[in-house]
Amino acid sequence: MTAIPHKAGFVSIIGKPNVGKSTLMNQLVGEKLSIITSKAQTTRHRILGILSGENFQIVYSDTPGIIKPAYKLQESMMTFVKTAVSDADIIIYIVELGQKFDPDDEVIRRIKKSEKKLILVINKVDLDKDKLLESMMAEWQVQLQPDELIPVSALKSFNINSLLDAIINLLPEHPAYFPKDEITDKPERFFAAEIVREKIFLNYKQEVPYSSEVVITDFKEDEKIIRIRAEIYVERDSQKGILIGKGGRSLKKVGIESRADMEKFFGKQIHIETFVKVEPDWRKKITSLKKFGY
Repeated sequence: MTAIPHKAGFVSIIGKPNVGKSTLMNQLVGEKLSIITSKAQTTRHRILGILSGENFQIVYSDTPGIIKPAYKLQESMMTFVKTAVSDADIIIYIVELGQKFDPDDEVIRRIKKSEKKLILVINKVDLDKDKLLESMMAEWQVQLQPDELIPVSALKSFNINSLLDAIINLLPEHPAYFPKDEITDKPERFFAAEIVREKIFLNYKQEVPYSSEVVITDFKEDEKIIRIRAEIYVERDSQKGILIGKGGRSLKKVGIESRADMEKFFGKQIHIETFVKVEPDWRKKITSLKKFGY
């Protein structure tokens, strides 16, 4: 009896802000690894999610949404996108229902030039009230000529299994890159920081979420409890005041919501302390960006 060959490869999920990249990766991995909010550019880092089966391992990369950089932080985010294209065995280019093909799009040109295996995913098809999907599929098939074109609803889990089958089919034969029980390459501190950052995106408006960065300075784990110290950096004193809120109420709400999500994620009791600090114009300074891991 012939042994089934083992397949493994790197799959990069690429697309514009808010098309559903993080939702899709979380669905494919079966774990909430990436922040999901309705605000654009919530994902700042390249996050690896690992899905392993008996005869396969898929290493997914969720990347920041494609934008024209306006400052140093965004330049760093776009470097993650370029690396994800060059490193991938398979590229998942995700567009949303109604999105037009743009021949001048630099990322589309880069994808075409890369000659990587390409799966085009049209997301949010649950919203297809005007029957746009059929003509959209035809246009993108002609223009991009992907190896697979799959309509999905990442939010409603529609057609995710078909997408998974297509990915496994296109994977190269290769041994596993990571131990089979790992689901990500990121440390626990990273996810603790991302959970706090998600709560900031959900609880504040305007510039505060985009000007905030979270650093976990203490992560002490005992048998039953994890004690965490989170430092939230903003760019101006006025933002610090907004973040803390009257009598500290706003910051307390962030802490309570973060603790609830962390207890689900880590499966342990969490004790979290949050502090707010000012690092002027950190998004524009290379030294600050390096300090925060960009």
